[in-house]
Amino acid sequence: MSNSLSRRQLLGAGTLLAACPAGLAQSKPAEEPAGRTKFAVNIEMWLRELPFLERIPAARQLGFPAIEFWDWKSKDIAAVAKAAREQELAVTQFTAWGFRPGLNNPENHGDFVEAIRKACDVADQLDCAMFTVVAGDDQPGMSTEEMHEHVIAGLALAAPIAEERGKIMILEPMNGRVDHPGHCLYGSPAAIRICEAVDSPAVKINWDLYHMQITEGDLCGRMRDGFEHIAYLQLADHPGRHEPGTGEVHYNRVLKEAWDLGFRGYVGLECSPRDDAASAAERVRAADVW
Repeated sequence: MSNSLSRRQLLGAGTLLAACPAGLAQSKPAEEPAGRTKFAVNIEMWLRELPFLERIPAARQLGFPAIEFWDWKSKDIAAVAKAAREQELAVTQFTAWGFRPGLNNPENHGDFVEAIRKACDVADQLDCAMFTVVAGDDQPGMSTEEMHEHVIAGLALAAPIAEERGKIMILEPMNGRVDHPGHCLYGSPAAIRICEAVDSPAVKINWDLYHMQITEGDLCGRMRDGFEHIAYLQLADHPGRHEPGTGEVHYNRVLKEAWDLGFRGYVGLECSPRDDAASAAERVRAADVW
């Protein structure tokens, strides 16, 4: 097993205490420190006013320890890796396979396997343990059950490659009410069933709490039910897809649940700041106090 996969399994408890307002940190008793969650800024949605590479040092200036991004093919990966190393930022994950062409169509499985091979190389460059895989938009003439079976088959073909390279494909369920109508994978039960059917340590879930809130709610209960299949968490508040504290989700309680369950990985901030990045960063830190 490579260092990447074992590192994911052994992620320790991170802290953002140094970035928290002094009064906030001091207000907590010693046994309940503020800022335990390790957040990764999605630099596709944050800091958009800056050129892409300049968003990396800007994320560090906000006080966060990591970044994530979407499609790697449009990026200068060597430059991203260099900038992240210079800023001592982790790259937590990126998108290896998107909405189209669909993993839910067997005609695309050959291309999918090749894409995973390349994604493993990219992940090595970034010292990154995992990458997101999207199931695909609806295929004409196929039922949801058929599409899910094709997703299982495609993941099973690529799983040995990811296992050998010490990487994890994280499958992301979406929501259909707001952002992704016409997609084939919504909510946690179907994603869990797919993971169980593939039965590989290299196939887990990118558990985006924003999508889960819109699709099924009961965030803490559902997270408990599927915890063994979660490799990565993402969040945004709802409505608006902005940072915690701008919508209806009580993320203090949700992040506490993740911590109590034993989650010690990164939480991706796949949200757009409502006002400005500095204010959004403060709201994120306030959501990490319980």
